[in-house]
Amino acid sequence: MKAMRFHEFGSSEVLRYEDVDRPVPGTGQVLVRVAATSFNPVDDHIRAGVLAEMIPITLPYVPGIDLAGTVAELGADITGLEVGDRVVAMLPLDSAGGAAEYVLAPAESLAPAPRTTQLADAAALPLTGLAAWQTAFELAELKPGQTVLVNGAGGAVGSLVVQLAVDAGAHVTAVDAPQHAARLEGYGVDRVVGPLSLAAGPAAVGGPFQAVVNHVRVSPEELAQLTNYVADGGVAASTAGPIPEDRARGVRSASLWVRSDGAQLTELVAKVDAGKLRVHVAAHRPVSELAAVHEDAGAGRLPGKTVVLAP
Repeated sequence: MKAMRFHEFGSSEVLRYEDVDRPVPGTGQVLVRVAATSFNPVDDHIRAGVLAEMIPITLPYVPGIDLAGTVAELGADITGLEVGDRVVAMLPLDSAGGAAEYVLAPAESLAPAPRTTQLADAAALPLTGLAAWQTAFELAELKPGQTVLVNGAGGAVGSLVVQLAVDAGAHVTAVDAPQHAARLEGYGVDRVVGPLSLAAGPAAVGGPFQAVVNHVRVSPEELAQLTNYVADGGVAASTAGPIPEDRARGVRSASLWVRSDGAQLTELVAKVDAGKLRVHVAAHRPVSELAAVHEDAGAGRLPGKTVVLAP
């Protein structure tokens, strides 16, 4: 079978499109015929070796943490799945990924694919959806009626946090560049504002807020200013560096390390099929162009969430 792999850490040039052996499922594993994976920034960090100590991997390595495809073969002790089932998953960070024709997935990581989207487009959901779910409900502990500021609301994770918060009954102020405004308004937010002028303070955007969720990589000084946007007793949750706590005001802080969770992914899929969650795909690229996708991402040229189509 064909797969994209790298044999050493480095730039996008280390990625090679080559022939590899088709894997065989062991106990508790499922062999999935890949329809698509998608690009996530962590893919770039793993390839570059930045996360080598945190995420030990075996070289050569197939990237692609997201998976959408169909069950091709079942290992021993698998129940509830059949050959031909359409599935999605966030694959373990330290195992072979989805930039291949076939991939092994732990059965517990799999969820039924959405019925209301193209199977390939469903590859845009797993990691970003789980990151959004865990940020919104585990870190920020969002509840109905709360006020929430989402900074970086137009991005892949941010737009899902916005929709989950609105669906949960929160009052959402979405922050991002003007080109995202119409889409964010369509998600039912209370207010859309342009990039924060941190010097202007929270009152300029209707704050402070009971929860602030940040997806924008800024300096430590700017992260510290975001603490001022959190109301007394509130929470600051971030996927892009820690926001300092303010213990005197009871402001706590939490940062995300996303994990695979088949049950949560099943909940997300149900929301997609119910029309409560929309996944925005900006581009489709063949897996043979994955090195160029990584290069474009590093240069800031990706238009948004990019789905990578299997051979």
